[in-house]
Amino acid sequence: MAEAEIIAVGSELLTADKIDTNSLFLTSQLNDIGIEVVRKIVVGDERARLAESVRNAASRSAIVILSGGLGPTEDDVTRDAVAAALGRELVFSEDVCEAIRARFRSFGRKMSEVNKRQAFVIAGAEVLPNPRGTAPGQWVDTGACVVALLPGPPRELKPMFVEECIPRLRARFPARVIRTRLFRATGIGEGDLDQTIAPVYTRYSNPVTTILASSGDIQIHLRAQSDTEEEAEQLLDEVGAQILPLLGDKVYSRNGDPLEKVIGAALRQRGQTLAVAESCTGGLLGGRITSVPGSSDYFRGGFVTYTNEMKTALLGVPPELIERHTEVSEPVARAMAEGARRGTGADYALSITGYAGPDGGTADNPVGTVFIGLATPTADSDVRRLRLPGDRDRIRGFAVQNALDMLRRALGI
Repeated sequence: MAEAEIIAVGSELLTADKIDTNSLFLTSQLNDIGIEVVRKIVVGDERARLAESVRNAASRSAIVILSGGLGPTEDDVTRDAVAAALGRELVFSEDVCEAIRARFRSFGRKMSEVNKRQAFVIAGAEVLPNPRGTAPGQWVDTGACVVALLPGPPRELKPMFVEECIPRLRARFPARVIRTRLFRATGIGEGDLDQTIAPVYTRYSNPVTTILASSGDIQIHLRAQSDTEEEAEQLLDEVGAQILPLLGDKVYSRNGDPLEKVIGAALRQRGQTLAVAESCTGGLLGGRITSVPGSSDYFRGGFVTYTNEMKTALLGVPPELIERHTEVSEPVARAMAEGARRGTGADYALSITGYAGPDGGTADNPVGTVFIGLATPTADSDVRRLRLPGDRDRIRGFAVQNALDMLRRALGI
């Protein structure tokens, strides 16, 4: 099976403010035609370092794709670096230069002399036209390896790759199918989950299993390769059929949908509604719920009652209840959920109150203590007390995930 490496070029991508999104698109497109991406790197605008990276990638992979660094300025070094890595010359192309001039003329502008740098082509390369910009791409087939040079702006890179590179890749490499399956689970630690399912997935090299965890949400990725889509799907079915029973109701999604979407679909199907009341999470729970398009079908609204006064004024929590038990307590969490349900007329209401830190907490309820309340139309309100580890962001993230899971279980999904 053909393997590919992606090199994103640009010193700006090494800062904290710029994210390489092109590699995500390229990976998806390559996987769709059965090409596995085995490495991605970001290299700054430095010729020698970039040439070394290209040379190394071309020595071990059949496909090397570079994005960025094809502009007209001195710091656009991709053409020079790739030529050096492959031991080839750069040749000035009058045809490419005229095409760049024509594009400038179409804007009513004159091409600057510096833009001639974009007309240098690696010896033996095919020029990939770029009707959306001034930087043409290049395609170099060395026999042992294919190297593609693509412009950095996504609006130029994406159509060039689809229109020019995909057909060449299909013709150059044997067809192969990659299919994936994504399960999501919650209510179990990453280590416990892995210990539970490892006896199954470690018996297989195909599909490959990857486990990712974040704030109580665990993703189980299965990735199968085969000659046909049917065979790949059968491999996924075989492994999935063994993993799912081991995890039982910890699995809430078999198609990759997040917890808030699964809950929303169930509420919509039943014609039921939801409200929330939040303290320490400051609106994060409502944000998760409303991140799903169409959530207005079932979400009535929420209250961010960060102070005791607001808990009383908006949710009707009795001041004496707070004074007797403190704002972080089972009775107050229960009263918050019931107040949100009563105030909105929703079928279900979730509440969260706790000490997210770094300050606060008591001897009985230290930082990380969270109470989650759930008011329902058919039973007494329920409250769950949690002791969550980590910093403020981690505690708040886990609190929201646990609140959603509490509702999921109440809904029986």
